[in-house]
Amino acid sequence: MTTTATQGPQGHPDPADRRGAGPRPAAPAHPGPAPREHASPGAALAVLPHVLRTALAWTDAHRAEFALPDDVLDPRTQVNATLKPLGELAQLCSTVRTATAPGTPEHEVAGALVTYAWQEVSQGQLLLELLRAEPFAAYPYEIYAAFAGYGLRHEGFEALARPLTATRAWAHTEQHANRQLGLINSERRVGVVTHADAGAVLSRTWLGGLSEPWMFEGPSGYALTHTVFHLTDWGRMPDRVPEKTDAYLRTWLPAWVDGCLESGQWDLTGELLAVAASLPGPAPVELLDAVWPVLADVQHATGCVPETGVPVREDAPDPYPFIDCYHSTLVTAFAAALSLRSLTDEVTPGRERHTP
Repeated sequence: MTTTATQGPQGHPDPADRRGAGPRPAAPAHPGPAPREHASPGAALAVLPHVLRTALAWTDAHRAEFALPDDVLDPRTQVNATLKPLGELAQLCSTVRTATAPGTPEHEVAGALVTYAWQEVSQGQLLLELLRAEPFAAYPYEIYAAFAGYGLRHEGFEALARPLTATRAWAHTEQHANRQLGLINSERRVGVVTHADAGAVLSRTWLGGLSEPWMFEGPSGYALTHTVFHLTDWGRMPDRVPEKTDAYLRTWLPAWVDGCLESGQWDLTGELLAVAASLPGPAPVELLDAVWPVLADVQHATGCVPETGVPVREDAPDPYPFIDCYHSTLVTAFAAALSLRSLTDEVTPGRERHTP
């Protein structure tokens, strides 16, 4: 944890949800970090600050890789390789910024990265041009909403978006239920009336239907994580998760995470950890204590995290191609910030826990 109508490299839609639905977790072909065993109390808090700082440091050092090409408005330009990564940078770093304490290095770096992304879209003007060119597409609106939720607005964009989002076509765009939740959350962020009821849409998702937990695999895993991200506004409002959904996730997240660790699915592991840290009420401390040390061991010394496979242990300035680690590194920072907040914040019962 912004969208496109196209599919990602492995079939997963959404610019802020870039990573594709990988295969069902299976035994790894080569040895990697061992799956989690018994939790050591305080183990998550022992590694999380370093994981967060180094993941953000790697992202900051590679910010130029997120830059948009000069021909970004050309219809032939690949959205998934240009606007999608930038939208993810804006979305995940804005959450890191709001989940961390002012004055801390991670808070400042995350804010600088959001500012950089806003500059790349010309303070919203580029998104307005995209909306004019593709009024039927949701992705300019959802990328804009990532900024709007952070307080960065463009009057011209919103003036055009208002009549477009009031059309019958907008309300009846055919898409998967978890994607529709993403659009509803974007509408909430921009501050317009939502085109559908979030609870009704949630009931049509894999997660909302409380699907048989043994049916979990790559596509359902990413659909599940983004259902939670859209429902909770990327972890800002955990109390939007219904009680039965919360109970279901607390019961089955440990088994799903074990499968991801065993098969080296580090990107999906990070997303599941972000889900765990987005639940209402007490943090699932045992799960976080058990899994974060494993993911910290996967993280390279430079701060990047591979999406899948055997981690590189050798010293190298760029151990993985950018396209194979940027999303999992952003997700690691996002999940680490939410986990730190979940483990350290007091939660007031009966109120939405959120950061302004």
